[in-house]
Amino acid sequence: MDRDKIRELLEQVRSGKTGIDDAMDSLRMLPFEDLGFARTDNHRALRTGYPEVVYCMGKTTEQICAIMDRLASGHKTIIASRATDEIFNAVKKVRNDAVYKKDARLIIIGEPIAPATDKKILVITAGTSDIPVAEEAAVTAEAMANPVERLFDVGVAGIHRLFENAASLHGANVLVVAAGMDGALPSVIGGLVDKPVIAIPTSIGYGASFGGLSALLTMLNCCSPGVAVVNIDNGFGAGYIAGMINRSGG
Repeated sequence: MDRDKIRELLEQVRSGKTGIDDAMDSLRMLPFEDLGFARTDNHRALRTGYPEVVYCMGKTTEQICAIMDRLASGHKTIIASRATDEIFNAVKKVRNDAVYKKDARLIIIGEPIAPATDKKILVITAGTSDIPVAEEAAVTAEAMANPVERLFDVGVAGIHRLFENAASLHGANVLVVAAGMDGALPSVIGGLVDKPVIAIPTSIGYGASFGGLSALLTMLNCCSPGVAVVNIDNGFGAGYIAGMINRSGG
């Protein structure tokens, strides 16, 4: 953290040499804290509206604990994605307020945030096997202060299950749809609603699904307008985008 730079900016504001808006623009690029193995981005919330999120895979438990502890000291809510029970137990020893959303594989540190809008995000799955990815999206959006409703197991193999929930489809401001296998559900939903649809291809399926590649290609070639696609199993990315759209009034 460049404390001297911050003090200099504050003094310039006090003396009238720099306006508050100009000072804020300068602060948006500061600061970060160098932990040796990571540089925690302490001002991401100021720049983007939401704090840095810790991706657990590929990091040691000790690194995750250190990063989470430093970030949580300066933010009300911090998320760690793709966490395990072992990682959560370690983080809990460092931050007693940590909560583990096991289905979503997310650790949340901080106070629950009341929804900042009454507009709703609807998270949908084609099948029950898609729920872990969908929960990652749902919990991420909730951590960003968005109301979220869930609608699971309404895939095209029994499309009548989807139509029975037409009121929920049309009542949502943003829809997140997770599907594996043939990945057809987002295209169907995109043809029924007038709101943004964020499609998540999941790695669920037999051999020729190629770990979600088949669903990804189907969604990228979707014939319904208004459907955007994130990467395979990227529930966090879908929930984050949905949260930004919903909070911006989209």
